[in-house]
Amino acid sequence: MLTLHGFDASNYVNMVKFALLEKGLPFEQATLYPAQEEPVLAVSPMGKVPVLETEHGYLSEASVILEYLDDLGQGPALYPTEPFQRARVRQLAKMVELYLELPARRCYAEVFFGGQVSEETKTQTREALLKGIRALRRSAAFSPYLAGDRLSAADVVFLYSADLAQAVAGKLFALDLLAEAPGNAELLQRLNERDSAKQVAADRDAAMAKFLKYARGGK
Repeated sequence: MLTLHGFDASNYVNMVKFALLEKGLPFEQATLYPAQEEPVLAVSPMGKVPVLETEHGYLSEASVILEYLDDLGQGPALYPTEPFQRARVRQLAKMVELYLELPARRCYAEVFFGGQVSEETKTQTREALLKGIRALRRSAAFSPYLAGDRLSAADVVFLYSADLAQAVAGKLFALDLLAEAPGNAELLQRLNERDSAKQVAADRDAAMAKFLKYARGGK
């Protein structure tokens, strides 16, 4: 039995959870928050989540876990077998992570947690998000998924990154980020209509109050 360690408000945890559900793989969940304490570092060298516990040991980093799940050969594939197309899916997933999710993350403190970030950070984030979404527009197929006519790992990363980037752009810059790349908003809606996404969203919403308390220093 696979065990997914993390918390349901984490978008990276939810990438893995969505993939597990899509593939129909049985799994259990165990709550784990990021920390630099030894019990966490023993299973996640950087103290981050998600962590996937397998019969052979622990794996961390969402992209690595997604590839591992695909290599198990069960359920619908998230990566093509042909080398170039497989690399293209990896490229699209990496673009979403590096050029949408990570820039937006710099402003999560202000958008989601009641904190503040500097004007310099906001300016840099706005520029980075616009460059990122336009790069995705030039690279993705949107026919109807990012890499073609089948759901792939790139769409999984997009599903749990684009909504957060859109929220940051809307609140801080009054910018409809997804409108910068026709097909983005439609894809996000299509992905959210999948049963796996609905289950993940319900679990996320149920866990959010507990996570916000934790994030604000509560117990």
